[in-house]
Amino acid sequence: MRTTVTLDPDVAAKIKAEMKRTGKSFKEVLNALVRKGTTVVPAEPRKPFKVRPIASGEKPGFAWDNISELLGQLDQLDRKR
Repeated sequence: MRTTVTLDPDVAAKIKAEMKRTGKSFKEVLNALVRKGTTVVPAEPRKPFKVRPIASGEKPGFAWDNISELLGQLDQLDRKR
């Protein structure tokens, strides 16, 4: 099939460099690059991500829902040590 395509300057430069490197024609290089770019490689299935909870070691009297209060309580514990 014949068609007219306008290549961006950077793409044309890469094709010319590949022609020079391989000694192949413009048509051969362009077709090889288009084939490579349109080939879809199926991804390998991944294992599902699982969250493994750990015990937080909650201490009685700590305010876990108020970060400012929690930091103050932790600061007091550090001073006692």
